[in-house]
Amino acid sequence: MASVLVVDDEPIVRDVVTRYLRRDGFETLEAASGEEARALLETTSPALVVLDVMLPGVNGLDLCNWIRTTSSLPVILLTARGDEADRIVGLELGADDYVTKPFSPRELAVRVRNVLRRSATAPRVASRLCVGAIEIDADAREVRNGEERLRLTAREFDLLWFLASHPNRVFSRDQLMRKVWGYEAALDTGTVTVHIRRLREKVEPDSAHPRHLETVWGVGYRFRP
Repeated sequence: MASVLVVDDEPIVRDVVTRYLRRDGFETLEAASGEEARALLETTSPALVVLDVMLPGVNGLDLCNWIRTTSSLPVILLTARGDEADRIVGLELGADDYVTKPFSPRELAVRVRNVLRRSATAPRVASRLCVGAIEIDADAREVRNGEERLRLTAREFDLLWFLASHPNRVFSRDQLMRKVWGYEAALDTGTVTVHIRRLREKVEPDSAHPRHLETVWGVGYRFRP
């Protein structure tokens, strides 16, 4: 049974979120601050973190950055409605998804399931793709540039694998939200743009002049082998 760490300084929010997650069959851990969450992460191994951005002391963005420098543990951010800057920064730091407050606990539980499914299930079209010095291993869910192992989040890996396994095909942001994120409803497709930019910084020799992750202006993105 997968466990989820819920980090929020509001007891009511923690209580509601944990009750819905437990109804869905998840085990839960709780933390009221960034420091408490970090201590738990150093001694436990949750499958995912639901993380409020506005925390006392070590805030959610700082904690997300620490998590991402130490692991590929999936993170879903909770952000106040209208805090677009925090949301974008969170995605750039490597968060896998975000939910704006006030939110539907049922929607959050669905997103937790979606993120865990995406992070745990490797595509089976092929087991490995090689593009120049870049090697993408679906079974190990690893990307290497020569001998260097690139640190990608679960969502970044899924996006790269999807595009690389459909070479030269152009996908719109809406299509990528459906195929990679699993969301049928229209959401903020800027999420796709942020993840493409992060992938370019990690995979491309020169992110300003990408060789593989190309923008097709007015349409979307494609992967050039």
